[in-house]
Amino acid sequence: MKKYLNFINGKWTPPTTEEYYPVKNPYNQEVLATAPLSTEKDVDTAVQAAKKAFESDVWSKKTPAERALCLLKLADLVEQHAERLAKLEAQDVGKTLKYAQDSDLPFIIDNLRFFAGAARNLEGKSASDYSGMGMSFIRREPIGVVAAIVPWNYPLYIAVWKLAPALAAGNCIVIKPASITPLTLLEFADLTLQAGIPAGVFNVVVGSGNVVGDALMKHPDVDMITFTGDTATGKKILHESGSVKHFELELGGKAPMIVLKDADLDMAAQGAVVGGFWNSGQDCTAVTRVYVHNSQFKLFVQKMVSLTKKIRLGDPLAKHVDMGPLVSAKQLERVESYVALAKKEGGKIACGGKRPSDKKLAAGYFYEPTLLTGIKQSSKVSQEEIFGPVIAIYPYTNYPEALEKANGVVYGLAASVYGMNIYDCMEMAKHLNFGTVWINEHGVLASETPHGGFKQSGFGKDLSMYSFEEYTRIKHIYIDSTRQKQRSWHYTVYGDK
Repeated sequence: MKKYLNFINGKWTPPTTEEYYPVKNPYNQEVLATAPLSTEKDVDTAVQAAKKAFESDVWSKKTPAERALCLLKLADLVEQHAERLAKLEAQDVGKTLKYAQDSDLPFIIDNLRFFAGAARNLEGKSASDYSGMGMSFIRREPIGVVAAIVPWNYPLYIAVWKLAPALAAGNCIVIKPASITPLTLLEFADLTLQAGIPAGVFNVVVGSGNVVGDALMKHPDVDMITFTGDTATGKKILHESGSVKHFELELGGKAPMIVLKDADLDMAAQGAVVGGFWNSGQDCTAVTRVYVHNSQFKLFVQKMVSLTKKIRLGDPLAKHVDMGPLVSAKQLERVESYVALAKKEGGKIACGGKRPSDKKLAAGYFYEPTLLTGIKQSSKVSQEEIFGPVIAIYPYTNYPEALEKANGVVYGLAASVYGMNIYDCMEMAKHLNFGTVWINEHGVLASETPHGGFKQSGFGKDLSMYSFEEYTRIKHIYIDSTRQKQRSWHYTVYGDK
């Protein structure tokens, strides 16, 4: 069994506590490895290493072409090790191997290559001669030391969303993976050295959020915090960071799907089931609420039930399995509590709603993919993020009602609309208060397109050139073009008479 250490200043470094904890496979409780229980001192060591690397210009002053080359080498290395990383991700998180292989790893590799290209496209702007004596131009510069706190549902996938643009822009970074899923990011750390990224530029510190996360967010030498996770933790980061920093927060979601009257119901049902149950529903953009016209409600529920019952649960490494376990006992209990509340409030379970009866799955944190009906819009089941394989289906009478209910949550991350009339779809998309709206699809992401939410789903963007800009600061520089200073109201020398 492998004992992992922290990755600090280009070296594998034991925690100051010399304490470790077991990382378990949520499918069978097998201990995969041990990981360090780090302290504030470990965080400080990593931040100081990043600060020293940034101030030494060992990375930030490399040419864009040099930084791009390192990221391209890193992408090639990830591609070479993709099979191993995908298997480890499946074991660590509980997601299916085919999902990790076909979705996560290809996107990770593409994202690294995209931001390698972005490194060579960091542009400033020139400005007019507003003063009559010179010219202005704008520089985009790296911010400094970036602290990245990443979630457990996509440990390496979302880490790359943050480290790729941060490094491409010339920053140095300290990353805290979720304590229950740290393994792929630690394996990735080894590849950064092989890619030629200098010591101190990329660091990983493992431990609890209450210790490592708090120390990172409060550290005075951290210049920026990028976080993906629940809204409550995002608010804590904002309120307790203790100093003025840059922030990028991608928080919770409660994604609706609106099925218009002219929609292809088979396509919409397929989109809802796939979009709601990928990664066992542990996705902030997953379909959680489906709004269907009254006249089609019963038929649509039947179609969704039929598709949902075909989902095969089991060992995530098995090729035939469609859905693995939830990530932990805590997450399983959370999902169960929401379904119990739905039943208590008079909701009906159209499908699922319990742990599977198959004894072969008893050791894992499995929960059947679940469809609910009869849920009130005001219920916690409708309003709060469940983060599991649970979809509620609601009838509506007209489009304004559907729109009002879809927008009627505190979140604003992602939504979708299904319909054949593109004008109706576009009108819906225009009024949906979400950072991403898909039409006749749910869940498509690309390195070129921004991802981020409105309202309580945070601010700032992952992915795309918009994300790249998040990891830069803007500096205005003025150049005097006259041979002699002109005395004027906007140019005086103290002491002149």
